Amino acid sequence: MDAKIPFPDSALVDRFAAIVGTEYALRDPAAMAAYLSEPRNKFHGTTPLVLRPGTVGEVSAILRLANETGTAIVPQSGNTGVVGGQVPDASGSQVILSLARLNRIREVDAAGDTMTAEAGVILADAHAAADAVGRLYPLSLASEGSCRIGGNLSTNAGGTAVLAYGNTRELVLGVEVVLASGEIWDGLRKLRKDNTGYDLRDMFVGAEGTLGVITAAVLRLVPKPRGKSVAIVGLQSPAAALGLFEIARSYAGRNLTAFEIMPRIAIETVVRYVPGTRDPIAGPHPWYILFEVSSLRSEEDARATVEAIFADGFSKDLVDDGVQAQSLEQVNAFWLLRDALSEVQKHEGGSIKHDVGVPQAAVPELIERAGEAVRKVVPGCRPFPFGHIGDGNIHYNITQPEGMDKAAFLARWDDVNAVVHAIVGELGGTISAEHGIGQLKRDLLKTVKSPLEIDMMRRLKSAFDPKGILNPGKVL
Repeated sequence: MDAKIPFPDSALVDRFAAIVGTEYALRDPAAMAAYLSEPRNKFHGTTPLVLRPGTVGEVSAILRLANETGTAIVPQSGNTGVVGGQVPDASGSQVILSLARLNRIREVDAAGDTMTAEAGVILADAHAAADAVGRLYPLSLASEGSCRIGGNLSTNAGGTAVLAYGNTRELVLGVEVVLASGEIWDGLRKLRKDNTGYDLRDMFVGAEGTLGVITAAVLRLVPKPRGKSVAIVGLQSPAAALGLFEIARSYAGRNLTAFEIMPRIAIETVVRYVPGTRDPIAGPHPWYILFEVSSLRSEEDARATVEAIFADGFSKDLVDDGVQAQSLEQVNAFWLLRDALSEVQKHEGGSIKHDVGVPQAAVPELIERAGEAVRKVVPGCRPFPFGHIGDGNIHYNITQPEGMDKAAFLARWDDVNAVVHAIVGELGGTISAEHGIGQLKRDLLKTVKSPLEIDMMRRLKSAFDPKGILNPGKVL
């Protein structure tokens, strides 16, 4: 074996490698490097082996051997998760199971509005396959060019379209799962209604690979809108934004497919670092809302609805200024301002992040109170809250003070988390609205779950994975 990372039994590594073949069993440290850290570089691990199976049968054989030998397996698909759920620990004893080669779209059933896709299918490819038959797979994420269906399901991913279509859990009809024992459960059902006992599907969606490995899923498609209209408005406060949301929802209903809030610092940061972007509205505004209306009737219908929302927002003094996209190029430019937010923050130094959710009505209070609290902990820090105000999910990120040492700022991560999460708890919220738990929030889980809930989760883990080989140290 040519790996430089220690493993208790090199012969066992060879047995695992034989299942997928030499070409798809990575042992060279350089080849494995991309699998060992996550996008924010907060978690780094080691492994003796990255396995890249090409069939469900190979996944089954890997898990059978792992269960037999007590070998820990860390499932990974697109490696875009931001809570460390897909990264091995530093022991050098956990094998990475990459699902990237399970990338077939097995079926697109336009008449039944479903798609059966394997775990390694890139989200953008699922979008394209749905679009080709006049349908929409509505999960929308900034990472859609690299994230994969398996990771989306395992984390119950959210995104910008949750407002209209729900989280990933609401977009799944059935799953195919390989259990810790190596048994394959074929739950690829297309049924919209099935009231026959426990819903086993939902046991695995959002479980972050700790109960089984999802290898394929039946995804729910919806009719492709015939028209969309996107607008950005400037306003004075999150409270005004919430008022505008009520107006938008009253006019558009479920056709309101996005409603995103951004502070002034967000617009300034994107324009500063992303070539070709510009401030969409003349004059600075404290807050911005990007919203999208879709129509099954026509482009004209979508545009007319946006115009009605504008008019009502102006009449009630909620909107200071705004602009409606006049072309696809402008639509893409508006969305780039939102989609680039996670990436551009790194150019301003350290960023302490939160993926929190509160009841919609509590969003303004969350933003105001959290801003006051974090400035007391780190004077001069720059709050950078943005996200899905329509469903109460705010990414309450904080950029380091200008001139402060990055490492010194990031060393305050736990202190800042504590004050933000305390406010979230008082408002009846959650510490993880769409990113999952992984390693980052594992020890925080007990602050939002009762002892009985934690115990029930442990019982499920024990029942599905009695030897604890599946993604150990994650979630629980």
